[in-house]
Amino acid sequence: MNKLRFLSICLLLTFATSSYAYTERNLLQHAADLSQLKAALVMDRQWVPYPDYADRAGWDTLLGDHKEFLIEQGEVLLNYQWKLIKATDYMEFERSGNRNVMQIPYDDNIIAISRLLLAELAEGKGRFVDQLINGVYQACEMTSWALSAHLVVQHSRRSLPDYRENIIDLVSGDLSSLLSWTYYFLHKEFDKENTVIAERLRHEIERRTLQPYMNENRFWWMAFNYKPGALVNNWNPWCNSNVLQCFFLLEDDRDRLAEAVYRTMISVDKFINYTHSDGACEEGPSYWGHAAGKLYDYLQMLSDGTGGKVSIFDQPMIKNMGEYIARSYVGNGWVVNFADASAKGGGDAPLVYRYGKAVGSKLMEAYSLAQISATKEEPLAVQRDIFRALQSLLYVKEMKQATTTTVAADKGYTWYPETEFCYMQNKSGFFLAAKGGFNDESHNHNDAGTFSLYLHTTPIFIDAGVGTYTRQTFSNERYTIWTMQSNYHNLPLINGVPQAYGSRYRASQVSFDAKRSLFSADIATAYPAEAGVKQWVRSYALRGKTVKVTDAFVLNELKAPTQVNFLTWGKVDCSLPGTVTVEVNGEKVRLTYDARLFRADMETLRLDDPRLSNVWGGEIYRVSLTTLHPVLTGTYTYTITSLN
Repeated sequence: MNKLRFLSICLLLTFATSSYAYTERNLLQHAADLSQLKAALVMDRQWVPYPDYADRAGWDTLLGDHKEFLIEQGEVLLNYQWKLIKATDYMEFERSGNRNVMQIPYDDNIIAISRLLLAELAEGKGRFVDQLINGVYQACEMTSWALSAHLVVQHSRRSLPDYRENIIDLVSGDLSSLLSWTYYFLHKEFDKENTVIAERLRHEIERRTLQPYMNENRFWWMAFNYKPGALVNNWNPWCNSNVLQCFFLLEDDRDRLAEAVYRTMISVDKFINYTHSDGACEEGPSYWGHAAGKLYDYLQMLSDGTGGKVSIFDQPMIKNMGEYIARSYVGNGWVVNFADASAKGGGDAPLVYRYGKAVGSKLMEAYSLAQISATKEEPLAVQRDIFRALQSLLYVKEMKQATTTTVAADKGYTWYPETEFCYMQNKSGFFLAAKGGFNDESHNHNDAGTFSLYLHTTPIFIDAGVGTYTRQTFSNERYTIWTMQSNYHNLPLINGVPQAYGSRYRASQVSFDAKRSLFSADIATAYPAEAGVKQWVRSYALRGKTVKVTDAFVLNELKAPTQVNFLTWGKVDCSLPGTVTVEVNGEKVRLTYDARLFRADMETLRLDDPRLSNVWGGEIYRVSLTTLHPVLTGTYTYTITSLN
């Protein structure tokens, strides 16, 4: 039980802090004070941009060719057996660390409600209402709407729901907003069966979400009591976006609504203040939709609910945050995956399109349309997030009719000087991503100074990513997991010592020379004192068909050979001294090193976790160059050449 006393066990990103990121911008509070907000509020849900439930012509026009798809998604759920989440399912998080025992059936139920709602809105014949009542009522009977992994913020610090508390987390918020929309559209239909249904539904949303939000300051993601170095990450806009929807849909008193909305503005300002103005998402592309994407959802709802009078879409920083997802895309489904992000993905294309329209980004619009064209996926596929599904309805025809164009990243590179991410690409087909940063970023891996390299969009030297989340992932045991450690990134093990966790372990003297396509950082400051390193300048230079990696170093002492690691996959051959060849899906490179200075070894890393194996297959490899004659000072160079 001692492990569960760490608040970080339940929070998706607890350990990340920064001593320099927070800047008092308060963009939302500068956009409107409380009195201005109150005057701007559009009351009685007149801001809702979707047809009323009974407006059949309106729904037919809005849905067009997608009507049958939404109905079909609902039809397969007409006999859905609502899943019981047992007490022992919650307790399993404590017992074994398994989150999915509770999360998967719960998520299935929420998705079922979402799809049944959209199906009923599409058809309008009442065929899905009974199943919706079943789903709604089962949800109302649950002790908590929060996940087992997040319930240890309860005063009990246990993962079993405590009936005396109401916790607002990511998923309780998702369900609250979904049920608020369900109430808005169908409460009259529910009343035809029994008035208690809608009354109970509204009561539960108020009790579980609206009242705790207004009466509690203790939820860490609110950041009302922000102190320098504290974490403000994707939880903030995600939770606030859900809360804002609930208030706009349920609160009829202008004074109380103004107070609630302004409270969300103060909270979301903390997230914007925490984020670097360059707009990079330190959590990686997989979290962009939860961070910047959720900020967009929040801002769109705020703009709609105030008739466009409270909006910060014209702020350059908000545009920068949006464009990060397009600039981090390598191609063919691959993305730059620092931190806990997966190497595959690309974001929710309709969301990217809407965001791009809001901030005037042709790059985002073009990127989203290309994604839709490449994947051929139904843009209205409904998951847990009902607001995004509804918003997609407003743009689906426009996206379908839009012309796909290509808008390239500026000048062949993207440089985030505050977050210290650098992407370089050239006509030879290389895409090189490098980072500085520090070892306490959100969803942190100890990876200051690492790189990933792609050839014709194929990953060659890789970041493995992260495995399936368990209790260990967000606990004091996080850095016992190999994917989090620097010695399983493309970095040196200095004097036998890896990088250390903590905000003071960071890259220093980070720079990017665009004319020379050269990124460099002193990563000595990312290692603890026992590494005995005074200076270790890691640099990456992109030149045509070659990438030169250089380590210029000064050590204080020699305690063990240095091991320079490269993670890769595909076909790897280290048999010839001085040369490592890597071939992946027909893309081939040669890594050359000085065989007089290093011995090359290869370790096979078996991937039993599906979150990793679904990306890389059954195994990846760590190529290690170990110094044969350790010296206190010197320069090592490794050259990667395209053989295509």
